[in-house]
Amino acid sequence: MALEHALLVSLSERAGSGYELASRFDKSIGYFWSATHQQIYRVLKRMEEAGWVTVESVAQQGKPDKKVYSVAPAGAEELARWIAEPTESVPTRDELGVKVRGAAHGDIDAVCAEVARHRAEHAQRLEEYQLSEKKFFPAPDQLSGTALHQYLVLRAGIRAETGYVEWCDEVLQALRPRKGDHRP
Repeated sequence: MALEHALLVSLSERAGSGYELASRFDKSIGYFWSATHQQIYRVLKRMEEAGWVTVESVAQQGKPDKKVYSVAPAGAEELARWIAEPTESVPTRDELGVKVRGAAHGDIDAVCAEVARHRAEHAQRLEEYQLSEKKFFPAPDQLSGTALHQYLVLRAGIRAETGYVEWCDEVLQALRPRKGDHRP
C-alpha cells in the first residue's frame, strides 16, 4: 500500500487541509500506517499533480490561505481499483520475538526488561483503542457504512494489542526465575 491510498481513504471520509489530515492521521489511520507530516504534504502534492485530489484555497483571517483537499473523480477511481486489488499477506517481523528465542544465549533479565517495556507500550495503546471504542462506537451493533468499517479496523487493533500484551505476560511468567534456578 502506498501512503496515497491511506490519504485517499481519509479524504473520502472528510475533506481537509494537510494539517488537518496529519492530525487525523495521527489519531486513526496512523495506528496502522505511519507517516510524518512532511511525507503527507509531499504525497498530497503528488496526488494533486496526478489529478487524484482537488485543492480549494480557503481564506483565513490573519493567516495564509488554507488548502483544503478533496478526492477528485480520478482519486475515487484509484481508491476503488486499489480496494479491489488482492492484498499481500505480510510476514511478521518482530525483533523482540527473535530476542526471546535467543534469550538462553544472552542476558535473560535484560530480555525480560525489554519484554516488560514492550508490554507497557502495547498496554497503553490497547487502553487508547478501548477508550476510542467507548467514545466513538458506544453501540457497535447499530453501525453501518464508514462507521462500521472504522469500528472493524479498531477491533483488529484491540485484538492485536490484547494478544501482544497476553504474549508478553506469558513470556514474563515463563522466564521468571523459579526457586532453585540459577542464571549465568
